[in-house]
Order: sequence, then structure tokens, then C-alpha cells
Amino acid sequence: MRLFAAVVPPAGVLDELEGAIAPYVGQVQGLRWPDRATWHITLAFFGEVPEHVLPGLQVRLARAVRRYDALDLAFSGFGAFSSARRARVFWAGLSGDSMRRLADSVRAAGRRAGATETDEKRFHAHLTLARAKSETDLRPLVESLSGFSGSPWRAEGVHLVRSHAGPSVRYESLAEWALAPSRQG
Repeated sequence: MRLFAAVVPPAGVLDELEGAIAPYVGQVQGLRWPDRATWHITLAFFGEVPEHVLPGLQVRLARAVRRYDALDLAFSGFGAFSSARRARVFWAGLSGDSMRRLADSVRAAGRRAGATETDEKRFHAHLTLARAKSETDLRPLVESLSGFSGSPWRAEGVHLVRSHAGPSVRYESLAEWALAPSRQG
């Protein structure tokens, strides 16, 4: 089964994001905009994971997640991979608490559990909004949205998600673990 670990933002902040991009959806040739139901922030991609690895993966992820406090975040700015001029992925960025240490721990938990296809790219916190099959110049789109700043929100949990391939990708949350309540005032 194809698995990843993710943070799922609350509906209210996704509403803001959806409102910001609404005028542009369908306006840029070559961009495919996935359904909002699939929006998430990937912490670690595990790839194909054999069924027998799942119980150990869940134990290790639970242990990793509970070591971290809830994160105070906000969507801020937009960008593209590999660059706005030669983009294949259009994304919303995040400001606030760093997710890097949490992402590194979640990835390490996956490797230790036997998820051998764990992605080792440098973590960059973002929410993917659109994809292109070929490189596309998204500089006008990124610049048009440069003033966006979303409401603050708190990431309180991490999901283990199964991806179901097909004509329309579907995600299924297999488990969720709470981050520790923030120790800050």
C-alpha cells in the first residue's frame, strides 16, 4: 500500500486558501488542480509499504509524533517547484513554527519500521495546489498571489494516509496521533 504522513489543516484556513486561488483555477493552461479533499502537508512519503510493516510503522510514528508540541502555523506566500519559471508544482507556503524536526523524526520512524522507499528530499513545508505535466512559467500566478497571508492555526496531529490510485486519487487516513499540547504560554 502507498503511504505518507501528513498534517491536515482545519477547514477554515483551507477556505481562505481556496478563496485566494479561486480566480486562477482553470486559468493557467497545463495546470491540474486536485480536489480540495486531497489537500494536506506531507511530512514524509513512504512509498509502497508491505502490509506486514504497517503495525511497526504505526508504533514508531506514534512514538515520534508524541515527542513534539502542536505547531502554530499560517499559510503565507505561494511558490513553485523547481522554480516559478520552470514549475511542475504550484504550492502554498507556511510561516510559523518549523516543521522540519517533526518531518525528520517521522521519516526516520518510517525507515526504522521498514518503509524502504521513504523520500529523502530536503523537507520544505508546503501544501500542493496544482501540478503540471511539463515545465510551466508560473511567475505571473505566484506574483499575483504574493500579498496573501492566511489566518494563524494550530497543527495538532499527524495522519498516516493511504493513497488509492485511479482516475481520481483518493486518500484514506489510517491513523492519527496528537502532537503534545504546546508548552508555550
